[in-house]
Amino acid sequence: MSSFFGLGKTRTFKPRKDIPEGTKQYQLRKYAEATLGSGNLRLAVQLPEGEDTNEWLAVHAVDFFNHLNMLYGTVTEFCTPQECPVMSAGPRYEYLWEDGAKFKRPTKLPAPEYVDALMNWAQSILDDEAVFPNKIGLPFPRNFRETVRTIFRRLFRVYGHIYSSHFDQICALGIEAHLNTSYRHFFLFVHEFDLIDKKELAPLSELNDAILAEDKGR
Repeated sequence: MSSFFGLGKTRTFKPRKDIPEGTKQYQLRKYAEATLGSGNLRLAVQLPEGEDTNEWLAVHAVDFFNHLNMLYGTVTEFCTPQECPVMSAGPRYEYLWEDGAKFKRPTKLPAPEYVDALMNWAQSILDDEAVFPNKIGLPFPRNFRETVRTIFRRLFRVYGHIYSSHFDQICALGIEAHLNTSYRHFFLFVHEFDLIDKKELAPLSELNDAILAEDKGR
């Protein structure tokens, strides 16, 4: 994964399988990539006219998962149980893990174990055809939006941890522009579709306000 940044360290997670050509989600991904190329992230997150919101959410959930997976992969040698004994986004925000399966109750985990659990949990959902259908004509489940909101809320925590605990290392690697662009795209998408409650976004509130202010100034 992190070979994208020229590093030898790789993650244990594989990218979510590619969306098959010819499907609506494949077409939407190509549209999103083309719009991203324009450099206008506000335009890039907007639902294309006439398209299905769930399809748009699905494409971006997969892409943000894959990209964040790569970004976190660049700091795994620094994010250790010794250096990061709790999963946090700064001193005021600590996260407990619960998945209803292996961890039936909120459980305190070191950051790398938390992220491992989170990414494996997210990947299992993204790979579930009953939740994220690839084939044309298959319906999305009724609770799809809530599932997506949970995925995005938890992915945000990884961004929060990277910024609060590993930003100096990201800068030393020379990839802060990748992180900032990735998060800006993520936050504008979340803001566009109201996917994360404001209180959950509080750890990066100053950055979020700056992104919105910059966006309004364009």
